[in-house]
Amino acid sequence: MLARAISAATLGVEAYQVEVEADIQQQLPSFVTVGLPEGAVRESKERVTAAIKNSDFVFPAKRVTINLAPADIRKEGSAFDLPIAVGILAATGQILRERVDEFALLGELSLDGNLRPVPGVLPMAMHLSPESGIRGIIVPQQNAREAAIAGTVPVYAVTSLQDTVHFLEDESTVQPYRVDIRSVFNQARQYSVDFSDVKGQESAKRALEIAAAGGHNIIMVGPPGSGKTMLARRVPTILPDLSLEEALETTKIHSVAGRLADDSALVATRPFRSPHHSISYAGLIGGGAVPKPGEVSLAHHGVLFLDELPEFKKDILEMLRQPMEDNQVTISRATMTLTYPAGFMLVAAMNPCPCGYHGDPNHDCNCTSGEIQRYMSRISGPLMDRIDIHIPVPTVKFEELSSETAGESSEVIRERVNRARQIQQERFSDEPDIFCNAHMDSRKTRLYCRIDDRSQSLLATAINQQGLSARAYDRILKVSRTIADLAGSEAIELGHIAEAIHYRTLDRRLWM
Repeated sequence: MLARAISAATLGVEAYQVEVEADIQQQLPSFVTVGLPEGAVRESKERVTAAIKNSDFVFPAKRVTINLAPADIRKEGSAFDLPIAVGILAATGQILRERVDEFALLGELSLDGNLRPVPGVLPMAMHLSPESGIRGIIVPQQNAREAAIAGTVPVYAVTSLQDTVHFLEDESTVQPYRVDIRSVFNQARQYSVDFSDVKGQESAKRALEIAAAGGHNIIMVGPPGSGKTMLARRVPTILPDLSLEEALETTKIHSVAGRLADDSALVATRPFRSPHHSISYAGLIGGGAVPKPGEVSLAHHGVLFLDELPEFKKDILEMLRQPMEDNQVTISRATMTLTYPAGFMLVAAMNPCPCGYHGDPNHDCNCTSGEIQRYMSRISGPLMDRIDIHIPVPTVKFEELSSETAGESSEVIRERVNRARQIQQERFSDEPDIFCNAHMDSRKTRLYCRIDDRSQSLLATAINQQGLSARAYDRILKVSRTIADLAGSEAIELGHIAEAIHYRTLDRRLWM
């Protein structure tokens, strides 16, 4: 006999519906799964067989064929366990076939028949809709809140294969799982750190505020213990408030990657990702047989923090250049090409030399000029050109550390950043692909960053004397536009250009 169950799978950050067909034939006992199953899907036969038997049902001693349609797309993961088991029970007449295909089924089965959570539930739930004939979606209890966030079809939370069968026989046994998405969103919009915790470093705070206001990439250079990491961890708290649409888009990426916290169904704050410098190419950019998102995508709408930047492998750092320009990353394999969003703000930190104390008045530096040159050359010029703001972070003085005066809170700084972003939204209202100053290309930069003759002369002098590239010229104009927006100035003034040039001199001083 033949039975059909409905499930779903992800392809990148999007989802598609999968029909799970179960066919039982009077032949020698076997269990075959077709439809391009990957390793975890092929292994489902062992879990499904044990789960059915241990749930007091009968596993047929016949030929069992499972087809996952569409058959031309590779299937991975353990979410097909539940629909495969239900399909077998329906095909053998242990439950009614008529109602099985009215609900989408997702879940991994343990050997005793209990359900375990699976990744990617949010995009799958967002894809399923009543228009496709689905009356609801059945998911493990741990995934219920995440699935309900989608708000497309009723969500039914179950804990085992037996619970699923009982629900299919009598819907009154499980009530729809409901969640107020606005309430969840508002409750989760809390940060555990604040800029008021940082003592001193006013110039670095100013640079970070400018970077947040314009979406600019920034690098901090300073000795160990100067507070670079502490500052970086607080950058998300001054970025513009995350909208619900951005939160859903970010949550989809984290859901597909299986990175959602057990107690969280929605990423409601700006992501902060800080990978170790030993990270691989696949870990940073994304990859695998069926490509999964990397750190650049997990940092979408948030901050990617690279501490000790020269310690990263040079070829891996060079891979950042494309997503930094395009705000997305494309991963190609022989059978598929997937594109993941990667609209992150890069915050990098590094020491000025191998020992970390070059230029520090409080410590002696034992590094030779050749050692410093080799250390700095680990970061290529083209990558540095894509970092808009370079700022020194010196050691904090004792007077500042011992001061009882609290600095500005993240909320106060974020208000200024929000006002600057509002100006940019109005400016780029007719530019669908530009959301902040950092997103302008060369043509848009010339259009929106016009400067007077005095500013042009100052900029020309800086370019000629410091040997900055054409890309650096554009970066200076963009940063000066952001500084003007923070000041509420419609025109870019000489002081704005001067401050923006100051944020481009650090790399040239270090590379000399």
